[in-house]
Amino acid sequence: MGSSHAGHLRDPLRGCSEVGYTLTLVRGVSPSEVFRIVGAEPRDVCQGLNELIEAQQEFLEGYEEWPEAFLAGAFTAQGEGGDWTLALEFGGDLGTRPGLMEALSAGTRAVSHSSNGGKPMDFFHWYEEGELRTTFEWPADRTGSTPDELNGVMTEVGLNPSGDEDPDVDRKTAVLALTERLTGVRVTEELLARAEYQVGEVPEEPADEWQSMTIDVTDAYGEGTHIQLRRDQL
Repeated sequence: MGSSHAGHLRDPLRGCSEVGYTLTLVRGVSPSEVFRIVGAEPRDVCQGLNELIEAQQEFLEGYEEWPEAFLAGAFTAQGEGGDWTLALEFGGDLGTRPGLMEALSAGTRAVSHSSNGGKPMDFFHWYEEGELRTTFEWPADRTGSTPDELNGVMTEVGLNPSGDEDPDVDRKTAVLALTERLTGVRVTEELLARAEYQVGEVPEEPADEWQSMTIDVTDAYGEGTHIQLRRDQL
């Protein structure tokens, strides 16, 4: 399940911090099955992270406006209980869209971590058997059906579930350590750089599927709050 702290980890995606990314891990579901569940159109295979990033850039350059789809790359990694699919995307929402994560975690476990580009917004989601168990941006502001179940593990990896954060702890790295504890998959620069990614084009969520949206507001002191708006308020 990994070590009891985050000291052995570095952020393997720090070079992608400006564009943002979502990393999703699903136990016992193959990359092709993940793409089938999320309705993705299969595309070419990419050899390594750099090729995946180049494919994403070429994909975006093919549109004058932001496309109604995004690319995701997926490969099989060894973790707790066998094979896991690791899916990586830049600017998409595969790992944060509730409907997709509920479907991906049906009968199994799915964990995702997302970073919203250069902004200090990093989100963690743990789904089990189709249910959102724990999610948070700030460690002390958790929701889900079991928001406190991971408190002990969070403390071990350097995330304080009670409030004050340790200035010496890199929160993104600590979240990766938490992800490792839940999946047994150690996400490293080498793993991402050398993987063979199956690539899929994932459609964005149709406008008529969502009824509300949550806006995250973070002030200059790092304090965050959430505002939820219904569709009829926009």
